[in-house]
Amino acid sequence: MKWKGRAKSSNVEDRRGRGVGGAAIGGLGGFGIIIMIIYALLGGNPGDIMQSIDPGQTQNVPYEATQEEEELAEFVSVVLADTEVVWNDIFADLGKEYNEPKLVLFTGSVQSACGVAGASTGPFYCPGDKNVYIDLSFYNELKTQFKAPGDFAMAYVIAHEVGHHIQNELGIIAQMDEIRGKVSKEEYNKYNVRLELQADYLAGVWANHVQGQNLLEEGDLEEALTAASAVGDDRIQMQSQGYVVPDSFTHGTSEQRKRWFYKGYEAGDLSQWDTFSANEL
Repeated sequence: MKWKGRAKSSNVEDRRGRGVGGAAIGGLGGFGIIIMIIYALLGGNPGDIMQSIDPGQTQNVPYEATQEEEELAEFVSVVLADTEVVWNDIFADLGKEYNEPKLVLFTGSVQSACGVAGASTGPFYCPGDKNVYIDLSFYNELKTQFKAPGDFAMAYVIAHEVGHHIQNELGIIAQMDEIRGKVSKEEYNKYNVRLELQADYLAGVWANHVQGQNLLEEGDLEEALTAASAVGDDRIQMQSQGYVVPDSFTHGTSEQRKRWFYKGYEAGDLSQWDTFSANEL
């Protein structure tokens, strides 16, 4: 992706080196998800893990970022700026005002309106404060654990989390909150899969607009598709336990995530984004 020397977002808050003790709250992927899946399958409540460490334990250690990390911080800021341009335009076409989210950089763990979150969860969006949170070490995890290298793989991750903000702005997450508690856990998981696949579609819409500005380089689209496939529930469960439990899926299969991202990329708008009405995912 062509990004060096381009405009950066003013909506980035740097909290690196100011982490708090704590575990994680639902993100896009990573060891945290693997741990919570296994814990849930054994009958436990993943929420117990997320609140298992005292959030009052703060760390105030001077933080010195590497040159690679500083470059990555600049990259995600440019990606966020791109999402702001795209979604401001789309919302304007809808006759709505787009309230831009903030992207919070952290190391280790962070306090959000959704609770204390750990880096092991991966990037996540908190509807309570409308912030996207990311520990930049996830870039290396994406390359090594998920075998999804490349800057546009990371760009997909950011665009996916911003997709959750779009859903929040349009009232979809509020509708999900209304459903919670009215259906079984297995049924709610199915709704959540549709929510996540819709965020993948929205990331694809963003990628379409980036392509329209001739900012994609050879191999970028493949990097994003590889990343989308790498964080499918079926692949993560096979890696962690050697078998899959479809009723426990919360994000969609590798094939579904890849396909809905590409569907958004091809459409470039919200014309086909309604995963909740789709007969087949």
